Amino acid sequence: MDFNLTEDQLAFRDAARAFAHKAMAPHAAQWDAEHLFPVEVIQQAGELGFCGLYTPEAQGGLGLSRLDTSVIVEELAAACPSTAAYITIHNMVSWMVSSFAQPEVADEFGPRLASGEWLGSYCLTEPGAGSDAASLRTRATREGDAYLLNGSKMFISGAGSTQLLVVMARTGSMESGAKGISAFLVPADAEGIDYAPCENKLGWNSQPTRLVTFEQVRIPAHYRLGEEGEGFKFAMKGLDGGRINIATCSIGAAQAALNLASQYVQERQQFGQPLAEFQTVQFKLADMLTELIAARQMVRLAAFKLDQADPEATAYCAMAKRFATDVCFQVIDEALQLHGGYGYIRDYPLERYLRDARVHRILEGTNEVMRLIIARRLLKEGVLEVLN
Repeated sequence: MDFNLTEDQLAFRDAARAFAHKAMAPHAAQWDAEHLFPVEVIQQAGELGFCGLYTPEAQGGLGLSRLDTSVIVEELAAACPSTAAYITIHNMVSWMVSSFAQPEVADEFGPRLASGEWLGSYCLTEPGAGSDAASLRTRATREGDAYLLNGSKMFISGAGSTQLLVVMARTGSMESGAKGISAFLVPADAEGIDYAPCENKLGWNSQPTRLVTFEQVRIPAHYRLGEEGEGFKFAMKGLDGGRINIATCSIGAAQAALNLASQYVQERQQFGQPLAEFQTVQFKLADMLTELIAARQMVRLAAFKLDQADPEATAYCAMAKRFATDVCFQVIDEALQLHGGYGYIRDYPLERYLRDARVHRILEGTNEVMRLIIARRLLKEGVLEVLN
C-alpha cells in the first residue's frame, strides 16, 4: 500500500475541500442551530458526483474506491460532520440500489440517487433491535406479485425528507435469524408509511432523524434486492463501508478542531505570552496530531483492505471505526479544552464538532460491538498471522 495520495486522489481532495469551504462551512452553524436539512447543498454535492461516490458508473456514479471516497468525505466532514455523515448514508443507499437491485430497477432509481436528484434513507435499526440487527421484527409477507410490509424502524437519518428507503425486513421465521432477512426498496411516499416527529438530538442537527412505521405497505416483488434471505448479507457489506465512512467523518472533524486549536493558541495571550509558548500546550498538540495521523492511516488501511476484498476486511473496518471514533472524539475534546471557556460557547464551532462526533461511537455498530468483532477474529485459529 502506497501512503502517498495519487494525483487523482489529490484532485478529488481539492475539489471536495473547495466545495466544503464554499457551500458547507459558512452555513453549518445555522443548519445546526435551526435544525435545517440542507437538501439544496446536498444536491449541489450530487452535481459533483459526491452522492454516488462508489456507485457504479453504469448507474451514473463515479465508481470510486472506498479509499478515494475516504479522502473526499474527510474534507466534507471538516466543514460539517453532520451533513457529511448524511451524504455517506445516502451513498450507501445509492450503492446498494445500483449493486443489488434488478437491472431495470437499478437503471430506474440508481441515476436519480447518484445525481442527488433523489435522496435515500437506510432502514435497519428497530426499537428492539439495535446492535443485534439479526433479531429485527419488521416483516414482509409475500402476496402474489407484491410484499406487504409491517413494522417500524428507529433512528432513520433523512426520514421524511428523502424519496427512497432501503428497508431490511424479515421474510423468514424468527428462528431463521439473519438468514430470514431480505432487503427492499420502498418509495418514501408509499401508502401506509408514517413518519414520527424529528428526534431532538445532542448533535447531527442538520439531518432529520425519525421513527418510521410501516402498516400494510405494498411493495412490488421486483423491488426486492437480490433473493429472499440475502438482505442481512447486503446489510453487513454496507456496514463495512459505513464504518469506514463514519470513522472518516470523525477524522475530518478532528482535523478541523486541531486546525482551530493550533491557530487559537498562537493568538491567545496569557501571562504575557501566547499559549503556544507553553510546553504543556505544545505536548498536548503533539499528542493530538500523532493520534489523528494514526487514526487516518488505520482508516485508509481498512478502506484499502475493503477495496482489495481482503477476507479480513470486516475486522480491519471494525478496528478502524473503533479506534478513529474514540481517538478523534478525544482530539476534539482537547481542542475545546485549549479554547477554554470560548470552546464551550456556540460562537466557536468546537462544541458543535464535539456534539456531532459523539454519536460516531454509537452508530454503524457501537464501539463495544466493534470490540466483539475484533476479539472474535483475534481468537479464531490462524487469524493472528492473517492480521499481523
